[in-house]
Amino acid sequence: MGTKIQINDLTKTFGTGKNAVNAVDNLSLTINPGELFFLLGPSGCGKTTLLRMIAGFIDPTAGSIAFDDKIVTHDPPNKRNTGMVFQSYALWPHMTVAQNVAFGLNVRKVQKPDRDKQVIQALEAVQMAQYAHRKPTELSGGQQQRVALARAIVIKPAVLLLDEPLSNLDAKLRNDLRHQIRDVCKSSGITTVYVTHDQKEALSMADKVALLKDGKIMQLGTPVGLYRKPKSKFVAEFLGETNLIHTKASGSANNTTLQIEAGTFNASLDQDHSGDTLISIRPEAITLKQPGTPNTLPGKLLHSTYLGETAQHIIQLKGAPPIKVAQLNPFAPTTIAPNPGDQVALHLSPTDIVPITHS
Repeated sequence: MGTKIQINDLTKTFGTGKNAVNAVDNLSLTINPGELFFLLGPSGCGKTTLLRMIAGFIDPTAGSIAFDDKIVTHDPPNKRNTGMVFQSYALWPHMTVAQNVAFGLNVRKVQKPDRDKQVIQALEAVQMAQYAHRKPTELSGGQQQRVALARAIVIKPAVLLLDEPLSNLDAKLRNDLRHQIRDVCKSSGITTVYVTHDQKEALSMADKVALLKDGKIMQLGTPVGLYRKPKSKFVAEFLGETNLIHTKASGSANNTTLQIEAGTFNASLDQDHSGDTLISIRPEAITLKQPGTPNTLPGKLLHSTYLGETAQHIIQLKGAPPIKVAQLNPFAPTTIAPNPGDQVALHLSPTDIVPITHS
């Protein structure tokens, strides 16, 4: 179940001559059947342009798009059997919820008994069946977004496309709908391509993520893989917070010694590194210890920020930029609670130290 999407050497150029810009730049990508696949990146990275080429709203300058074994590169949207959910919902205000959801079925000449049954099934999938006779103006933003999702899935599309569908909603509602959208997409088995600039949406929902910059894929993988093993400075900094530290490396992959002015520490890396090595380490992979603890680096607390379930500390190490430390359970009895100006010791988890191999 689900459709395989194969994108080969896809390019979209806007403008001509010196003003030409490749919004998507010779990009190749495979999206597996039934996958919830995220296109993630900052504004202007090409993710929406790529989504609109998959939908058929924009013609590529070069390259090809295939659904399963069928080339659809230049097919119009109505020939691709895709469902689209827009950022703005795009519901017809004069129609009821049920009529909005039924629209695609009417276009496909589905007869009334089957049409009504499919509309109710789609609304039940997004928990909106009880609102079938209301108008969109009588619904909240989150309810309207669920109706838009029902309208997209009711036609049983080969591919479901979502263009930043939660960006207009408040934080709590976004959190609630993330799980619901993932459940609907996975239970239906539809191959889904989801565009967002929100890292938390991608990390919490996706099967796979392609992180884009300047029309190119900077890294492709699972959310856990991208977060824990970023290959470049851009990926490390875009996905959450990190500490980037210049070190001198020596030893073997499984037992690498890293040296900075404040001292030395050990790392377990995927391959050998020697000489100048830039590393990334997430704030939550660093533990605060009492000064003088073996296998730690000495530092001074600059300031702390209490964030509820966590506290973020900024630590100054000799010869390094200020280090961010995320301390879980800041009020636990065993937790060190330093004050600004206190001397502390930092333990860096050897398996959470990642060498940055690309700029």
